[in-house]
Amino acid sequence: MQQIIKFFLRNKTFLLYLFLLSIAIVFTIQSHSYHKSKFINSANFVTGGIYNSTNNLSIYFSLKSQNLLLQEENARLSSIVYTPNDTVNGSFITDTIYSGVNYKFTPAQVIKNSYSATNNVLLINRGKRDSLKQDFGVITQKGILGIVDRTSNKFATVLSILNTNIKISAQLKNTNHFGSLMWDTKSPQVVQLHEISKIAPLKKGDTIVTSGRSIIFPKGIPVGTIKDFRLDSAENFYTVDIQLFNDMTNIEYVYIIENVDKSEINSLIKPSNE
Repeated sequence: MQQIIKFFLRNKTFLLYLFLLSIAIVFTIQSHSYHKSKFINSANFVTGGIYNSTNNLSIYFSLKSQNLLLQEENARLSSIVYTPNDTVNGSFITDTIYSGVNYKFTPAQVIKNSYSATNNVLLINRGKRDSLKQDFGVITQKGILGIVDRTSNKFATVLSILNTNIKISAQLKNTNHFGSLMWDTKSPQVVQLHEISKIAPLKKGDTIVTSGRSIIFPKGIPVGTIKDFRLDSAENFYTVDIQLFNDMTNIEYVYIIENVDKSEINSLIKPSNE
């Protein structure tokens, strides 16, 4: 307390000056409209800047939760788009392009991603407790990513499209010419589409999508665009280089696709193949 009293006594002249200056400023602002408006504008500018900075900081720290909410909403919307004759919130949705097959989409996050090996695998934060099983498809908002391989209670591994052990049926978006999508291990941005008929109207820049001829992916999931193409040695089929829509070196959020009708379809297909 004594230190405080000494401070005021030592600086009494300066403090008195500040007090009188403050009174003068207040009277000036109140008695002149121009000064008053300038003061209010300056105060609004300062407080607005503070509120804006605080709001931006709050938004930054809530990005993760907002991303999760957006993922869940996108998964719900994707389920609607790829599910024909489905009733959602009282609305009857008709879509015959997917031949009556129902798909369920679940959001997930990539924990680990490899892209420099020949058989690349991703690890995601969904597992058996989320009803994940082997051979579920995995995509991003941009396009196809891979296929679920192994699952534990909380996690699952995904065979990347950059894995020489998987083949995925894909086709030209504008025609029904289809082939097998594989990777030649040369570039993480380019995969190959094999066995495309030589009569197919190929053009650089055309879009390639999933064909829907397997029970893993719906028809129409984006893959990439034609970068180049060449005939095989027998000159019967094209091998097509596909520039992927996904940047396989920068994957964080994904969607897992479950074919709800998979068991029923398999029960019909297997006896026919035996």
